Amino acid sequence: MNFILELLTKLFFFTGKLSKQSAFAKPLTPEEEAECFEALTQNKPWAMEKLIKHNLRLVAHVAKKYKGSPLEEELISVGSVGLFKAIKTFRPAQGNEFSTYASRCIENEMLMLFRAEKKRQADVSLEESVGKDKDGNDLYLKEVYITDTDSCTYIAELKIIYEQVLAIMKATLTPRDLEIIEYRFGLNGKQPLTQIELSKRMGISRSYISRIENKAILLVRKKAQEKGLSM
Repeated sequence: MNFILELLTKLFFFTGKLSKQSAFAKPLTPEEEAECFEALTQNKPWAMEKLIKHNLRLVAHVAKKYKGSPLEEELISVGSVGLFKAIKTFRPAQGNEFSTYASRCIENEMLMLFRAEKKRQADVSLEESVGKDKDGNDLYLKEVYITDTDSCTYIAELKIIYEQVLAIMKATLTPRDLEIIEYRFGLNGKQPLTQIELSKRMGISRSYISRIENKAILLVRKKAQEKGLSM
């Protein structure tokens, strides 16, 4: 589910990369935030876009904790999945602060990426350190891991969109580009691979894999918009 979410999130919201120079929109006021979440209950697409735009800084902020990691370039994409999931599952009535909840969801996705990577190399425990916090203390998987709160309805909606996106990909991408996207996001039964792993498999550079991925996503996104497909 997480790799599918990453694909859909990149398609509909995050087609570029964040950098230190990125100019982030100011945080929403409590009133604006409440208005957006109320609009989400009425299925108004502008609300999701606004919440994402004004909370991108959280993704970059959390990603800074893991600067220098071998998976650093993957963190923004994975973190954006956490932000999307946070918006879809946040319940204002419970009295929690959204920025705190979203930060936990974002970091949870990043830690699951580290965990998946380490599982490919060797068994990993939740007690194992995955990096340092801003004070130089070890960070452990168990410290920020939270339970996935996706509802059955939410998962069903994603599956429908996912099937539509797959059809667009098959009709739009070249066989090679489609294969690269399938391996990057674990589609059609393939094992999801990092850009580094995929570059070794395909015999081309990681930067070339990245360019193909971004170009393919932009192309599929354009076709999806032409068909009126959105989340």
